[in-house]
Amino acid sequence: MMRDPIPGRDNAAEPAASNALVAALERALERLNNIVLVFAALALIAACAILSYSVVGRALFQMANYWQDEAAVFLLVGATFMTAAYVQAKRGHVSIEAFVGLLSPLANRIRLWLVDVASFLFCAFFTWKSWTLAQEAYVDGQVSNSMWSPPLAIPYGLMACGMTLLCLQLLLQIIMPLAGSSRR
Repeated sequence: MMRDPIPGRDNAAEPAASNALVAALERALERLNNIVLVFAALALIAACAILSYSVVGRALFQMANYWQDEAAVFLLVGATFMTAAYVQAKRGHVSIEAFVGLLSPLANRIRLWLVDVASFLFCAFFTWKSWTLAQEAYVDGQVSNSMWSPPLAIPYGLMACGMTLLCLQLLLQIIMPLAGSSRR
């Protein structure tokens, strides 16, 4: 079901920032998110192809599938985490909008800003823990428990990179109203 835009959100294609530095950061992050989106789409296609190959190989040729499931999971983890910033830029994450119609536009802008701050704080902690996990997996040479044994630094690194991008997007959304820019 489509709804009217939330008051205080501008969905224009051009950068919403009136500050030149904030506008440049917004454009750069948007370009990076669009590049990541293309690679994530390719990762999803690859995961589908790998899983289809696994099913056909197992059903028709009784082939072992010791690597296919794990490779598909790595691709899906990467696509999911790496595109989180893109989704946040579009305000596409699930949100509860029960109070939107009850609050004034100013109160809604304040509510959105506070939600962005709380989300940033949570995601910053998650990002920090993701980087420590990725670093630990890399230094210790941790691998999965499967016969294929790929390094766990791969999915942990993708998770950390995706969460870093999400934090940058949230930080941009926190700074924009403070810099006199309209919200997206």
